[in-house]
Amino acid sequence: MPRSLCQITDFSAAEIKEIFEITKRMKSGQDSSKPLEGKSVACIFTKASLRTRVSFEVGISQLGGNAVYITDAEIKLGQRESVADAARVLSRYISMIMIRTFKQSDVEEMAKYASVPIINGLTDLVHPCQILGDYFTVLEAKGEKDRFVVSYLGDANNITNSWLNLASLIPMELRIGTAEGFEPDAAILKRAKANADSKIVITHDPKEAIAAADVVYTDVWASMGQKHLGQEKAEKLKGFQLNSSLLAEANSDAMVLHCLPAERGKEITDEVMDGPQSKVFDQAENRLHIQKGIMKFLLN
Repeated sequence: MPRSLCQITDFSAAEIKEIFEITKRMKSGQDSSKPLEGKSVACIFTKASLRTRVSFEVGISQLGGNAVYITDAEIKLGQRESVADAARVLSRYISMIMIRTFKQSDVEEMAKYASVPIINGLTDLVHPCQILGDYFTVLEAKGEKDRFVVSYLGDANNITNSWLNLASLIPMELRIGTAEGFEPDAAILKRAKANADSKIVITHDPKEAIAAADVVYTDVWASMGQKHLGQEKAEKLKGFQLNSSLLAEANSDAMVLHCLPAERGKEITDEVMDGPQSKVFDQAENRLHIQKGIMKFLLN
């Protein structure tokens, strides 16, 4: 069975470091190999996308391959035909499948039945490519450190769950500042807490979450598919807005990250997003580079 990326925990800490090294060489131009030359990659989207679609299509092209864009309107995954059958059929045509969808179970089932690598481009549960790219951005800007203090503010969503997955492998102090009732996935939280080299803190106090942080991260309060809950979430999470006053509680050289798209003036203010501590657009660029590294690693 080929290797796939359904969650970050599909990789070991050593493999993540290997992917970072591949990514670094490819981004710097030291590695210009084309492991996808003469091959095609199916890119399945049942959710709208800017960064995931463009970064994967450009990355596939730069690796010498051809991206085949497939929307839910064409395949109705799990309705028109089973996920398993779609995986089996696509495996006869292409060399890899990237899927961005709602249900994590669809990604897991596709990986079970496909005979080519599967890459999770996002589900409601996790967003592995995003967080691997984000941590690569942290290392790129700050260098190596025994344990970064990472503060996440806002709704505990697929971004939060993926940071927890990373913390289960890479030592860090991860502080999640969120309102009551917005805690992360229980099983993923338990797995992260099992790593004695990481410290996990869940707090309802934004200042406690951000105090002396090296990295400060936020995301929209109502993710895709939850926009109907936007007003309710905004009311409960308004105290976690990342503004200059709250950012002052972090380290003076703390870097600000946001996975985008941002709802400016809600979870983050313009002065922070466009300020000198922001690495938001560097992390967006690194989606391209980390995904190339992931694809090359899986093809190897």
